[in-house]
Amino acid sequence: MKKQRMGFVAVIGPTNAGKSTLINKLVGAKVSIVSSKVQTTRTTVNGIFNYENSQIILIDTPGIFSAKSRLERSMISTAFSSLQNANALLILIDAKAPNKKEIDNIIKRISDINIPVYVAINKVDTIEKVKLLKIAQDLMSKYPFKEVFMISANKGTGLDAMKKELASAMPEHPWVYSKDEVSDFPLKLFACEMVREQIYRFLHQELPYSATVEPEKVEQTEYGYDFNLIIYVSRDSQKKIIIGKNGEMLKKIGSAARVELQKELDVKVRLFLFVKVKENIFTDDEFYQTWGMR
Repeated sequence: MKKQRMGFVAVIGPTNAGKSTLINKLVGAKVSIVSSKVQTTRTTVNGIFNYENSQIILIDTPGIFSAKSRLERSMISTAFSSLQNANALLILIDAKAPNKKEIDNIIKRISDINIPVYVAINKVDTIEKVKLLKIAQDLMSKYPFKEVFMISANKGTGLDAMKKELASAMPEHPWVYSKDEVSDFPLKLFACEMVREQIYRFLHQELPYSATVEPEKVEQTEYGYDFNLIIYVSRDSQKKIIIGKNGEMLKKIGSAARVELQKELDVKVRLFLFVKVKENIFTDDEFYQTWGMR
């Protein structure tokens, strides 16, 4: 019988490269929210999948971009701090929009790390093969990646080879999680993220990036879970947008988030949402402590 292997793979890349989609596909369940809105992932989220005798913990990180605000700087710091405990690094790049500036920044930051570094070119089904080869050649000229994967995270193309390679890179170590676990993300924060995903889904154009969701109370009941969550915005006008006329938008967000939670948790869920105005939410130290950000 083969000895068990277990380790961490940090997944980083420019915004909207498809990191959360890839991790959800590898894990086989939703552990990280997905949105077309840039900079959706704010903190690290661990997804877990098993391949043969290896258990791989994937660390989904905020996208790499040019940071200006405290929140953005914290997101970038959080992303790169994930490398400290990683056994391998996977850089994900969007084939349709390879952001050379951000890729160069990533390569500069990882120049002295001592772990295997892989690169995956995502959305390969959307671009000609000649252009793909050019992107791969440019990448290999900048850094000696151990391997370049050509994948489509959305369709699942090319993921078998990636799984096999990442599994072989893990050190010998007993599994930490049971074979059925898919994430170690706290339940209360997972619920908040499901709500934030729906906010972005329904109010992508109307609402700025500043909205956030935090837990007030979570209770396990005889039938499932009760979640009391607070949606924070920075202005009263934004509060009115989320609530909507006669509370219809808030009901729509809550209903969709509840469906997602029940689907993922496989139990009955009652979801109670409250909207509050809190100026300068992202300068509040408590926010960063709640989400484990720096």
